Order: sequence, then structure tokens, then C-alpha cells
Amino acid sequence: MALVEINFESQYLCNNHIVSIILPDKPREITPRDFYGSGKKYPVLWLLHGTYGDHSDWIRKSNIELYACENDIIVVMPSAMNSDYAEWSNFGTGYNMWDYFTEELMPLIFNWFPASSAKKDNYIAGLSMGGGGTLKLALAHPDKFNGAAVLSSAGRNYEELKPYAELTGGEFFAKAHAGDLNLKSLYRNGVLPERTINSIAKYPKVKDFLSSPENTWDRFAEVAKAGKLPKMYITVGSDDFLYDMYIKFKEYVTSLKADVKFEEIKGYKHEWRFWDITIQKAIEFFGLKKDDQAGNQF
Repeated sequence: MALVEINFESQYLCNNHIVSIILPDKPREITPRDFYGSGKKYPVLWLLHGTYGDHSDWIRKSNIELYACENDIIVVMPSAMNSDYAEWSNFGTGYNMWDYFTEELMPLIFNWFPASSAKKDNYIAGLSMGGGGTLKLALAHPDKFNGAAVLSSAGRNYEELKPYAELTGGEFFAKAHAGDLNLKSLYRNGVLPERTINSIAKYPKVKDFLSSPENTWDRFAEVAKAGKLPKMYITVGSDDFLYDMYIKFKEYVTSLKADVKFEEIKGYKHEWRFWDITIQKAIEFFGLKKDDQAGNQF
């Protein structure tokens, strides 16, 4: 397989940025002139890393290169820091990961590489924070992705935020740190996650957060009702610390009668052994798995 690392100055991230890209390899029985000059476009899997990770995670910790090779898939793996794949306009000179993905990265890949831009050929998947990013992007842009795989993540119910809808982001931040909020379902081990506080704090008001793509709980119902939901696979290990959140989301989605494949796999935690297994399941679920292993297995 051909592995490309591209380092470029991103307009939306305001820094030099690295993306790893797996490209289909030339079969040994085809000449370079015929293969590289064919004009063929390949399906694309946009693959997102988790918290503390970067563009290299999937390459170093899974067998994604082998799976892409066997099935002739382009795999695109950007770095996202700990952004939650959201906008952070007030971070440094700006780190707008949300707009970057659709307005910069996708046009770059579609125009610089042999990647199909057709919805039917584009799929997105991610683990943990990347699973959350996958859910957000798939629900906000169902016209761009034919399928989505959410690994070890799930939507979260923000119903308890609604009484605080008129608070400014700054007011919410202050009250959250003072323990002056009744948000029991949003707490984990008695602590409201700092990333949740920070995410809400960057919005003018709490109601703006609730109407944003970050509120995948409410957005899911809207997209499902409109009949625009991409093919979706959501999975978690039975021993994952996010298991309870996943179960609540599964119950909610089931109540909507949405066509989603859920799977709990016994004995796995929040770990790479699980993600290596489930990305294979996702590729098969998307219909990208080739029985004849058309790509170069070497």
C-alpha cells in the first residue's frame, strides 16, 4: 500500500497540519502507466482518532493499512488535537476543526488524489472522541457520507441543560465550576467533564450550544425523521467506561425506530484490540469488503 503524509498550512486551523493517507497500491500484474493513468476513483474512508491522538494512531495501533489494501479503499486520517472535531476560534489564532473538515480537507482529498467525491463512495468512522466527531459530521452532513461507524462513543442527552438555555457561555462556565448546577445525568463520578464545560462556554448562550451540531441527541431525531440518516453502525465493548452512556443512546435511537446497527462485544474495554476488530466490521457493514481481496495483499 502507498502511505502518504501531507504537511500543509491550513487556513482553518492556522498552523501546519499533517494528514496520513493510505492509497490503493499498484497490482503487480499491471504496468505503472496503465495503473496510474487509469483515472479510476476510489471509495474513501475518513478515519478519526480519539483524545490525545493524532494522524498516526490508526497506522501505528491497528491493521488499517492491510484492510485498506485488501479492499482498494483510500483512508484519510487527519490530526485533530483534543478539539472534539469542533470549532475553537478563541484557541491561539484559531483552530476551527469543524469547518476545516468539510471546507478544506475534503476538497483537498477530492482534487489532489484519486478519491471519489460521490456520496455513495464516502464513509466516516472514528473511535472515542473520533466516534463523537463521526456522529456529529454524519448527522450534520448526511449528504456527504453514505455510512458512519461510531466506535466506543454515543450521543449524550442534554435535556437537563434546557433550563439554563439563556445563560451565557461564561455564566455557565462559572456556575459549573462553582457546582451551582443540577445536571446529574451529565456528571461522571460526580464531576461534570471539563471538556463539556469548555465546549458550552465557547457559545454565546447555552441555547446556541443546544442548537449546534454538538447536540447529536436532538439532531439524530431530526435527521432520522427526515429519512436522511446514513447507514450507521454503533458499537462498544461491554467493559468500556462509556457503556452506560451507549446503552442510553441505544434505547433512545431504538425508540425512534431508526435503522441503526448496534453491537456490544463482550469482554472489551476502551482499547485498540476492540477498535481493530470493529473497524473491520465497519468496512464489511459499509459494503466495502471485497471477497476476492482485489487489492495487493503484500
